[in-house]
Amino acid sequence: MASDPPAQADPADSAIDSVSVLSEDSRRRMFAFIRRARRAVTRDEAAASVGISRKLAAFHLDKLVDAGLLRARYETPGGTRKVGRQPKMYEPTDAQITVNIPDRRHELLADLLLDAVLTERAGENAAQAAMRAAQERGRQVGEAARHETRPGRLGPERGLTTCERLLDQYGYEPVREAPTRLRLRNCPFHPLAARAPDLVCGMNHAFLSGYLGGLEVNGVCAVLAPEPGECCVRLGTGEAEAAEGETPGGR
Repeated sequence: MASDPPAQADPADSAIDSVSVLSEDSRRRMFAFIRRARRAVTRDEAAASVGISRKLAAFHLDKLVDAGLLRARYETPGGTRKVGRQPKMYEPTDAQITVNIPDRRHELLADLLLDAVLTERAGENAAQAAMRAAQERGRQVGEAARHETRPGRLGPERGLTTCERLLDQYGYEPVREAPTRLRLRNCPFHPLAARAPDLVCGMNHAFLSGYLGGLEVNGVCAVLAPEPGECCVRLGTGEAEAAEGETPGGR
């Protein structure tokens, strides 16, 4: 029997936690000092940079370590070996903090466009290469999710439930409008989608279509169904889309 995939840390939650850690003035100033230093610094140096005690500085520095913004190690400044315990040194990690509400994934779009440029084939134009790159990436993501979760056969309802988890992580804000229809309330590529809707919405549609294929969800398709302020794509079965078309204002 297939089990639910393990819960993963939400990158947006991690970013918000990091921002909250930096909300304290002394902590934020020490973090800025350490980043500018371009080397590991001691507690004494960090404390002196903001004019607080070494003990209080240690408290704030450890908070920054816990948040993944700094890393600590024991080392003698300058690399000179001395008798006694080596002091604790702090330096920045490679963590980058980005908080967008609602969620935006412009880096994914940029990465897909770079893939398209680097792999453009003979006979393809730029837009065709972009659609192909987006669909291939979506398929890879779907295949990886299937390999990790091993969900077995996915019919429409279970398939859309599985899709909800990943699409929520990608910032789509999925809402189950019906058992066999999933509406995506947020466009992760806004406002770029508004500037070039044919290209960006086409890539989004190709990415989600590839994802469904890689995940092997049976009977569900990605449909272009733009709504103001929402993602341009809806996921559903043929029957669900037909029923939508029969309603007043349906597409």
